[in-house]
Amino acid sequence: MIRAALLAVCLACAGATMAQAQGQTGHVPPDPPQSQMHAMPYRDMADMMGMDDRRRFAKVMLDRLEWQRGEVSAFAWNAAAWYGGDVHKLWLEAEGDRTAERTEESRTELAWDRILTPWWSTRLGLRHDAGPGPARDWVGAGIAGLAPGFFEVEASLYLGDGGRGALRLTTVRDLLFTQRLVLQPELELEAYGQSDPGRLTGAGVSNVKLGLRLRYEIRREFAPFVGMRWVGHFGETEQLRRAAGETGDEWQWLAGIRAWF
Repeated sequence: MIRAALLAVCLACAGATMAQAQGQTGHVPPDPPQSQMHAMPYRDMADMMGMDDRRRFAKVMLDRLEWQRGEVSAFAWNAAAWYGGDVHKLWLEAEGDRTAERTEESRTELAWDRILTPWWSTRLGLRHDAGPGPARDWVGAGIAGLAPGFFEVEASLYLGDGGRGALRLTTVRDLLFTQRLVLQPELELEAYGQSDPGRLTGAGVSNVKLGLRLRYEIRREFAPFVGMRWVGHFGETEQLRRAAGETGDEWQWLAGIRAWF
């Protein structure tokens, strides 16, 4: 009985306090909606609300446009572009390097990209390799996304003519010294299921590239950088390259720009 009486007194006091506060602030709750939103086409509703989750976007990312100085000087590029919505995108990527005499390496991929989770997507498409030796075409499938620790990861498997198979793995991470000064370590690995003497690649792990680039973002969309990279070839690939008069591994100094729009 005593507890019930105390509870009733507390509730009465709380109600009086709230009523007094409302009277002091002059707050009056709004009236409930008097009408329901009428049916309308999706485009009209998106315009009225100022948001559209079906809209298509495009982006061009020039990740690296750089000069490389190793055994010889070379001009290298790594760029990607995509067009699509939140779930499905058309993805185009190109990477390669060229000396004064010839294109040493060239890889171009066209893929369909589909979001799997907020952090990962899957890709399915075609790849074309050019440069010294015969050109090679592949069908590829892989995943790309952000791994724990903020590592950006791309891993792809490829199947080519004659039963050829290949694996490509890349990972990078941005380490911020300041909001503009960024250090980016990078790892790239390629492996092949069969030897291909025409392109100086052997079965197994073919090459590993370890890079370190320091960029200064004048704007988020534009940043010059400097860095260095080690390129190593292994196993049968190293033997084929040395037999052709190429280096087995080398250090390279790098300088270039990174831009996107």
